[in-house]
Amino acid sequence: MPFPYEEFDLSGVRTYPLASRASKARVADFARPVARGGTFKAWFDSLPALLGAQDLRRVVHALVEARARQRGIVWGLGAHVIKTGVSPLLIDLMQRGWVSAVAMNGAGLIHDFEIALSGATSEDVDESLGPGRFGMAEETALLLNEAIRSGVERGQGLGQAVAAFLADRNPAHAGASLLVSAHRLAVPVTVHVAIGTDITHMHPAASGAAIGEASLRDFRYFTSCVARLNGGVYLNCGSAVVLPEVFLKAVALVRNQGISLDGLTTVNIDFLRMYRPQTNVVTRPVAGTGGTGISLVGHHEVLIPLLAAAIIENE
Repeated sequence: MPFPYEEFDLSGVRTYPLASRASKARVADFARPVARGGTFKAWFDSLPALLGAQDLRRVVHALVEARARQRGIVWGLGAHVIKTGVSPLLIDLMQRGWVSAVAMNGAGLIHDFEIALSGATSEDVDESLGPGRFGMAEETALLLNEAIRSGVERGQGLGQAVAAFLADRNPAHAGASLLVSAHRLAVPVTVHVAIGTDITHMHPAASGAAIGEASLRDFRYFTSCVARLNGGVYLNCGSAVVLPEVFLKAVALVRNQGISLDGLTTVNIDFLRMYRPQTNVVTRPVAGTGGTGISLVGHHEVLIPLLAAAIIENE
């Protein structure tokens, strides 16, 4: 039957003193103004101790603690991170000892390779796809596939092979290359490829056997790096699918062998929260281990420089 028009009786509503309530936002946690000419540290310390700003502080704290305790710090880098121009900052962090290993997807490898060769990367797909020119840069296709094939013959992984290939040739812009810097600093680089996703796979020089063998070898190298992350930090920057999936499988293998990842901090940095990074990086790997998962939402070209500057201030 229909309900009547009847106002709810509010005469018995119960209240409590405001001061007795636990509140999530407090004046003590608010931002503070910064004086003109202040230092970066003064600005960073002035950020509110709330939400994203507090998450950024938590990541900085985890990185500083990991380094102080000589625990691992592994950076997973999607291609977009390299295209946003933060490679010099990541190279500086390598030189300062804030990078234990680097993992990339196939597109990240290509962008870094092109930067080393020509100082530029990231073609206009809309412009080049129609006339059939997309992905057809000759040096990228021939040299990268050559580096992978020759590296496999020497028993190297994909990242190791291409990094050594570039370092040996010392191209004009080697100083801006993560691969070259990692090779010279003995920082392991692994590359995790999905066949058919990268422009280098479109060329007759591509060898599925070599790419597959080299990338599988890199998965095993990467798993060894993850196995050293007890109390350490793993950062997934800008990879929405491939690296989160690879990381989860590496965690599964490490746990299968009874190796502890207690105290691990996982961090995802991207301008959107997406399913796989949130689930396979931030949530699942630290569940029930005393670890922490943190998601930083924002642009790589802003967040990574902020993160780099903040941890350098703590050296």
